[in-house]
Amino acid sequence: MNRRLVGVAAGLALLVLVAVAAVATNPALLIAGYETTTVEAVDGETGESLATVEARVADGYLKQYVGLSATDELDDGEGMLFVHEDDGERAYVMRDMAFPIDIVFVASNGTVTEVHEAEPESRPFTRYRGAGRYVLEVPRGWSERNDVEPGDRLLVDVR
Repeated sequence: MNRRLVGVAAGLALLVLVAVAAVATNPALLIAGYETTTVEAVDGETGESLATVEARVADGYLKQYVGLSATDELDDGEGMLFVHEDDGERAYVMRDMAFPIDIVFVASNGTVTEVHEAEPESRPFTRYRGAGRYVLEVPRGWSERNDVEPGDRLLVDVR
């Protein structure tokens, strides 16, 4: 009986070790899903609609850490919206990314403060810096194709 109990305990310990290793190499396994929201870009001077994006909302540490690294590609009308508690200086990197993106920093009032075109790369990571409460990641070239630039606004419906 003791041998059997030791065998079961060893088996369970091995299962736990494998699960921990899997999560350590792919934290996206812990994410149950994302809420989505529609983000509209409007011209800062005229208020004219420039584009809309259906964005997954990354509103917690784990979702923000994983970001788009668990995504193979984005269609032109897709993105990810990172939501922080308040305005601040931010730095984003292209950790484990498979495709290029635009990184759009947005103040809490919706004003676009910075736009970067970012390419996947190996270490050390390039830090793409900007200020804001929100960061929208969209397919590379989206900002240029839709004339989205600093001073324009993103209408964001998340708290």
